[in-house]
Amino acid sequence: MSDSFLRGRTALVTGSNSGIGLAIAQRLAAAGCTVAVHGLGTPAQIADAVAAVEAAGGGQSRHFDADLRDVAAIDQLMADVADWSHGGVDILVNNAGIQHTAPLADMPPEKWDAILAINLSSAFHTMRHALPAMASRGYGRVINIASVHGLVASKEKSPYVASKFGLVGMSKVAALEYAAQESRNSGGITVNCICPGWVETPLIEPQIDAHRGSGSRDDGVRALLAEKQPSLRMSLPDEIASLAVFLCRREAHNLTGSAIPVDGGWTAQ
Repeated sequence: MSDSFLRGRTALVTGSNSGIGLAIAQRLAAAGCTVAVHGLGTPAQIADAVAAVEAAGGGQSRHFDADLRDVAAIDQLMADVADWSHGGVDILVNNAGIQHTAPLADMPPEKWDAILAINLSSAFHTMRHALPAMASRGYGRVINIASVHGLVASKEKSPYVASKFGLVGMSKVAALEYAAQESRNSGGITVNCICPGWVETPLIEPQIDAHRGSGSRDDGVRALLAEKQPSLRMSLPDEIASLAVFLCRREAHNLTGSAIPVDGGWTAQ
């Protein structure tokens, strides 16, 4: 198989200025895809993200800015990306997400609304735009970055868990609706969720430090993961990105409606 098997395809990756989203955007670009980068950030952060994606693929990338809490902004985002890509995206990765931890009774209602809007409702709105165009072309991939918390719950994360369970359920519905579209040769239309456990990003460094005591960073990682993730190893963003790229292959045409855990055995317990 050619490493550039996605040449001629266009992808939109939400929340791709950093972390898992940026890793996915880079890996898609390396496979030949033209990638629309999305996310909030400083002008320097945005420029760095676009440059990193272009360097990975040697092609054109562009940043799109939209507040995913705003339905009109999402509508405009999808219209702008469709104009830029001359017809709409072939690959949609809904990666953007936020979290706030608090007991259910103390969860601020505005946090509930924002988390559900960004983590769940925005994926509904991007999918309702993208899927019909994918079906008209005979190929499409929707990859929703859910979480291990789309499969099991944890305390003090009621809106996050609700949003990720909802994302998994909605993805299964869309997968069923588009499962019979087109053929093995065209690649068909698939909708899947990736459900990571702990992923090594800069955002979790303070938690590692809080658990290391007088030990090493590895000691801190193992202590942090001990309660939930049996492997005691975190995944890297690029490992999640590798799975996302595999889901885009034609050979994955019958892999749809799945919620794939990458969780070191967390959900096997």
